[in-house]
Amino acid sequence: MKPHKGYVGSIEYSTEDKCFHGKVLGVRDVITFEGSNMEDLEAEFRASVDDYLGYCKSRGRKPDKPYSGKLPFRTTPEHHRLITQAAAASAKSINQWMDEILAEAANRQVRSGNLKIKVR
Repeated sequence: MKPHKGYVGSIEYSTEDKCFHGKVLGVRDVITFEGSNMEDLEAEFRASVDDYLGYCKSRGRKPDKPYSGKLPFRTTPEHHRLITQAAAASAKSINQWMDEILAEAANRQVRSGNLKIKVR
């Protein structure tokens, strides 16, 4: 499915309901859509994104934006050196190595159920 206005959707099929359904990925708000075939699903995805953006505008609220994939990262010079060495030893760029290591750690954390959300 092609992105629409920067938003990307998932695609699943429900054998029970005999329809395709999905949700917009990378946003905190819940935006869902469904269709009986791929053409309808894509149209409903675009309509759901447009409805969401219109809803936010009518409420004077900034819409949740999808994750960009860019993650600013600061560390100490010593950690920078260690990260560079570990990436080189794995024959990976620093970005590739950090993405892999951080994703593995995040998956472990999510699977363990030890997520504690702090509200500031």
